[in-house]
Amino acid sequence: MATQTHDAAADMAHGAASGGTGMPQLDFTSFPNQIFWLAVTLVVIYLVLSRVALPRIGGILAERTGTITNDLAAAEDLKAKAVEAEEAYNKALNEARAEAQRIAAEARAEIQADLDDAIAKADAGIAEKVAESEKAIAEIRAGAIESIQAVAKDTTAEIVTALGFQADEAAVNGAVTDRMKG
Repeated sequence: MATQTHDAAADMAHGAASGGTGMPQLDFTSFPNQIFWLAVTLVVIYLVLSRVALPRIGGILAERTGTITNDLAAAEDLKAKAVEAEEAYNKALNEARAEAQRIAAEARAEIQADLDDAIAKADAGIAEKVAESEKAIAEIRAGAIESIQAVAKDTTAEIVTALGFQADEAAVNGAVTDRMKG
C-alpha cells in the first residue's frame, strides 16, 4: 500500500512537472462528457422536483389556502354573530331601561296618589279642627261679651252709687247695652 500511495504521488508530481492542464473541470477535452452528466443531473432534479417535491408543496399550499379561507369564513360568521349579539344586547338594554322608566313612573303615580290622599285627609282634618276652633272662638267671644256686659253693668252701678246717686238697674242695663252696640 505504501507503494501505491507513492506511485500516485509520483504521477501527480510527474503531471505537474510536465505542464499538466490543471483542474479536470477546465479541461476542454472532457467538456462533452461534463455537459452530458450536467444535462442528466438537471433532468433527474427536474423530474424529482416536478413529480415528488412540487406536488407535495402545492398540496401543502392548497391546504393552507383552504385553511385560511375557512378561518376567514369562520371569522366572518363569528363577527356577524357578535354584531347580532351586540344588537340583541342593546335591544334588551333599551327594553330594560324602558321597563325601569315605566316602573318608576308607576311608582311615582302611586306615591303621588298616596300623597294626594294624605293631603286630602290632612286638609279635611285641618278643616274640621278649624271649624271646631272657630266654634270654640265664637263660644268664647259670646261668653266674653256676656262677661263684659255683666262687668260693665256692675261697674256702672258701682260708679253711679259712688257718685251719690241711686242706680236703677233697668237704666244701667239700657245704657250699657246701647254703648256696647256702638
